[in-house]
Amino acid sequence: MENEKESKVYFHYTHTHPSKFSRWTVRESFQFMYNRPWQRVLDFYSNVVTGRCLLSELLGIKVDSWGNIGGIDGKQNRTKLPEIDLDEYASANLSPQTHPIHDGEIVEASDKTEFGNVLTKDRGGRWARLTFKIVLSYHGASFDGWQKQPSLNTVQGLVEASLGTFVDEKKAQQLKEKCLPVEGNAFVAGRTDKGVTALQQVCSFYTWKKDVKVQDIEDAINGAVPGKLRVISVSEVSRIFHPNFSAKWRRYFYIFPLNDWEDGDQNSESEIDVQKISFDEKYGEHGSEHDAEFNGGEDSDNLIFDDDGEFGSRKNPSTFSISRVDQLLQQLEGKLLSYKIFARDTKASRNIGPPTECFVFHARATEARLLSYNDGEGTKVMCIELVANRFLRKMVRVLVATSIREAAAGAEDDALLKLMDATCRRATAPPAPPDGLCLVDVGYTEFDRQNCFIR
Repeated sequence: MENEKESKVYFHYTHTHPSKFSRWTVRESFQFMYNRPWQRVLDFYSNVVTGRCLLSELLGIKVDSWGNIGGIDGKQNRTKLPEIDLDEYASANLSPQTHPIHDGEIVEASDKTEFGNVLTKDRGGRWARLTFKIVLSYHGASFDGWQKQPSLNTVQGLVEASLGTFVDEKKAQQLKEKCLPVEGNAFVAGRTDKGVTALQQVCSFYTWKKDVKVQDIEDAINGAVPGKLRVISVSEVSRIFHPNFSAKWRRYFYIFPLNDWEDGDQNSESEIDVQKISFDEKYGEHGSEHDAEFNGGEDSDNLIFDDDGEFGSRKNPSTFSISRVDQLLQQLEGKLLSYKIFARDTKASRNIGPPTECFVFHARATEARLLSYNDGEGTKVMCIELVANRFLRKMVRVLVATSIREAAAGAEDDALLKLMDATCRRATAPPAPPDGLCLVDVGYTEFDRQNCFIR
């Protein structure tokens, strides 16, 4: 045991950027993020997915008798409700919402415009196939992510199994000859990780079978796991439509619950309560599984370490200012930047150059209250809204956690921008829990800030 303790090494990143207070270490940041009433957030997302409430209700966004949307406490004017399906947006000449964009050719998309004008009735070969756009809503805590994986309960696996009924005879025969299950192929706007909820995930499916009806597709998917996976809309589109490459932006929303003793309503850094905290004593010890997640083999520049297994007592901030988080995030708006330092588990080809660049249209944070049927007062939460042309793997969760850490430390306004120059990903905080993250929608027309929740 003594030898084990002697060989245990903890790595810390030495920050050179100024801050008013000490920054949390990786372990401290991780424990601060996870020791929260996340179940309340999961329950709220479950109610939104099943249609029992709207995401807009969290921010007090009201709809008048004409269908126009007001803002928080009626102070913001909006032109559409995010929960309306994409096809209704198109028919009403309103800009649909989007989803993450990855590398590839961007095609202007709208069911009623370019895509809808390409007729396939008189075409043959690949042009004769039918393509359907499917908008889905699913509860992240009920699935092991989107991507199909052996022996795991994934959204893609359930959707493709449900689409097997609509596979044309030729393809079905090919699959049977290869001893493969007869399933459809679903192309998605962007894969979500395990635990991440989606309200308007967009995927597509094509077939040469001519008698497929949109209602049949909707019924098949809705019958897979009622209450956890729901179809918002199904529509036939042109074969040139691709849910990923046709997208122009995507919108994510993060709900961060505050504990009862925390006051996220601070207006200045001077109000931040700084005290001497031992996170191991206050939050307990997490297993090695979590430690391993943040000790990847990355460049060790700017790292210091100790081998006594002790972090020691330091003066750390015990909370943060939501308004400060908002100020930090706003510095990212309107800029094309490389977010490689905020990504995790990316392929080597996406670690340098243009594949790491993202354009953030909108980045804001505000305070709200998560109402509960059992608790009249509800839970105070911080809401973060991010809209960009694309997002890297775990980028949103790392941005959220790092913004909170920098706000708590009293860092300068451009702290997130300065981190872009770091050479080691340990300069950023470990990813925030997936429980708070939600893919709101995916957009196929130009981004309009008037459609944002937080302004």
